[in-house]
Amino acid sequence: MPSARTTAAGAVAASAVAAAGLLAAQAFEAHRRIGRRTSSAPYADGRYGTGAGTSIRLAMLGDSAAAGLGADRPRDTTGALLAEALAEVSGRSVTLSNHAVIGAQAKDLDAQVDRAMWTRPHVAVIIVGANDVTHLVPRHLSARRLRAAIRRLREAGTHVVMATCPDLGTVKPVPQPLRSIMRRRSRVLARAQAEATLAEGGRPVSLGARLGPEFDERPDVMFAADRFHPSTDGYVAAAQALLPEVIAAWRLGGEGEILPALPEDSYSS
Repeated sequence: MPSARTTAAGAVAASAVAAAGLLAAQAFEAHRRIGRRTSSAPYADGRYGTGAGTSIRLAMLGDSAAAGLGADRPRDTTGALLAEALAEVSGRSVTLSNHAVIGAQAKDLDAQVDRAMWTRPHVAVIIVGANDVTHLVPRHLSARRLRAAIRRLREAGTHVVMATCPDLGTVKPVPQPLRSIMRRRSRVLARAQAEATLAEGGRPVSLGARLGPEFDERPDVMFAADRFHPSTDGYVAAAQALLPEVIAAWRLGGEGEILPALPEDSYSS
């Protein structure tokens, strides 16, 4: 007869298999509810504002949220909203270049940085992490890839604002308990991203902590029709959260002049 220990081990294994099966089934159901993507992000690259002097160069890197998927018009994307606001604050024109790719993970940032380098941005905004969570990328690996991308930008004199992983627990089409697991994983990754950003002299902004409650309470307003990507209102909220750090990054860079990278302890105060 099997021992009590063997029986208990078998029960634990069976429970783990059953749990894995449940989560896989829920992930499939979430994909079914969200549906296939049938649109692309609005193209918002260009010059914003009419101020005199050297144009401030702003680059967007990351995933679909950085690209603006779900926004109604080009001017409703996070990049365009930030460019318009920065032009107004600075009194100068802002040239926006968006290098983000829908579905991108942190591993894809290196190629995006390659493209961004051609524009020599004064400020770069990165929004990435959600796809790392849904693809079960270990947070330490994701954070290390992010840190390498930020390091390259800083070494080129570009100041970086990092929007950490959003709270994926607000995505209602994902059933429980999978949604709770995604919430926990996204929050853990967001903390790791913030640490990686600070270590390389970037400026992290916790979108999950700042916007999660509003997305949770008003999903019909804050999410687009697919109930997964932000709506125009969601992007407005994201831009408002990011703008103070974007302005600070621009001012830190000599108000639009490329400066050498700062030492790691520049943000320790």
